Amino acid sequence: MNHRFIKYTQFTHNFHEGDILMTKDSGKTHKYVFITGGVLSGLGKGILAASLGRLLKARSYSVTNLKFDAYINIDPGTMSLSRHGEVFITGDGGECDLDIGHYERFIDENLPNEANVTMGKIYQRVIQKERDMFYEGTDVQVIPHITDEIKSHIRGTAAKTEADISIVEIGGTVGDIENMPIIEAARQMLFDEPRGNVMFVHLTLVPYMEKSGEMKSKPTQQSVKELLSFGIQPDLIVCRAVREVSSSIKEKIALFCNVRRDCVIQNTDADSIYDVPLQLEEEGFARLVCEKLAIPCPAPDLSEWISFCDRRRNALKPVNIALVGKYADQRDAYLSVCEAINHAATALDLCPVITWVAAESLEKEEGLSALKGIDGIIIPAGFGERGVAGMINAAKYARENKIPCFGIGMGMHCMVTEFARNVLGRADAKSAEYGDTTTPIVTIIPESKGTDSTQAMRRGNMQMRLTEGTLTARAYGEAAITERHRHRYEVNSKYRKALEAAGLCVSAVSQNTRIEGVELKGGWHIGVQFHPEFLSRPNRPHPMFKAFVAASLGNRSI
Repeated sequence: MNHRFIKYTQFTHNFHEGDILMTKDSGKTHKYVFITGGVLSGLGKGILAASLGRLLKARSYSVTNLKFDAYINIDPGTMSLSRHGEVFITGDGGECDLDIGHYERFIDENLPNEANVTMGKIYQRVIQKERDMFYEGTDVQVIPHITDEIKSHIRGTAAKTEADISIVEIGGTVGDIENMPIIEAARQMLFDEPRGNVMFVHLTLVPYMEKSGEMKSKPTQQSVKELLSFGIQPDLIVCRAVREVSSSIKEKIALFCNVRRDCVIQNTDADSIYDVPLQLEEEGFARLVCEKLAIPCPAPDLSEWISFCDRRRNALKPVNIALVGKYADQRDAYLSVCEAINHAATALDLCPVITWVAAESLEKEEGLSALKGIDGIIIPAGFGERGVAGMINAAKYARENKIPCFGIGMGMHCMVTEFARNVLGRADAKSAEYGDTTTPIVTIIPESKGTDSTQAMRRGNMQMRLTEGTLTARAYGEAAITERHRHRYEVNSKYRKALEAAGLCVSAVSQNTRIEGVELKGGWHIGVQFHPEFLSRPNRPHPMFKAFVAASLGNRSI
């Protein structure tokens, strides 16, 4: 046997270093559900995949979700938040697409970095193998080498997570030239795996023509025809629509798309993404998936999910939160922050009203009027100097007017900078990220010194110790915590004594000296270096967000 084949089939958690993995060696049968999209992007494949994960987990199956993106970037870490949305960070430090956040929140599992893979990452691995002579001089091609690497990743992630079922979302739209290798790999798996182990769900659009009062099935027919041209017959067709899809339309789609009538289900617009699993359950979505995968379909336990949705729907008392961000015109840049606010508010039977405030609009005094009547202010993370002056002004406004303020990442840096300038008396205090200063209140992390690479960051889970008696420690109810990070700059510990002497308490530290959290004595004015929003769940709101929303409500009642 070829020595390289032996090397790469010895399974380890670093499966991406290998070739095709022999998953049958684990003794466990894995099931795979591929979700494709048609007609146009933005239909909600991520929410559909996350919802299916929730419905299967409610039936006691262990599930994992994967997202394949067709772009050539290695990961979303270098992509603009204003174009691509937030970069979601996994516990192992992976920089992932925002859909990974949906997956984690819906299935309540911490996913690995491997949950999100790009074609750039796939090509990088194959090219490295070619350089290492793994292919022994063979001409390297999309088929079989790229498709084999894709299949290896899917199988390896299933084995690593020990899931019963892997739900694989293929990004983009069927027919895009970029995602053809992914679709081809999925087609091959249909024949590689035992019968009944692989199925396909196709999400498509059924538009409603307002003037004629008609729904049209033709876009769905064309989309499925495109999928069939790649050799894939969808098992289920999910129809996105603004209103109920009639029986006649479903029958027409079934007839022209080669599926049973009951395998055409609707996914109509919902008031909240959290209502989608319950809508799909009524449509029999999970039952059909279990049938196609030839597995039992016991009654689900969705009581916790239903309770959350009911509380969210019945919460009428508003709490007004201002989100002061650099990307206020691109709300997906703060998706996890908004969801964390929603989770916390629902747990407190409150209806969050989020006011989006562009940080740059606060750079002039008159812009601060946007913060009047606000119950709480949140200043989220970001990179670059644009908008920082407005964030600093927002922190000052919150401190002087005793409005609860929560700074995350760069938001914390702005709060500390404002305090250093206006309370400590260091008028020249600023972050070293924005140029030379005699008071670098925020400095580059040791891991990034000597490099200009944006990838030289501190990422993933870090352990921290909380300062006894602080609001932060009270919120967590414990002395030590683990949270996710993503940053190149941090508060300069050189100024810790001066800051504390002036009234700013260091509430969290790691590695004995690294400042991870600060808070103002005598008010809910808290900044954290880490990203608590990534650990918030509908059924388990993050304690810091819950404390912030509660403090904001308290401020409103004063």
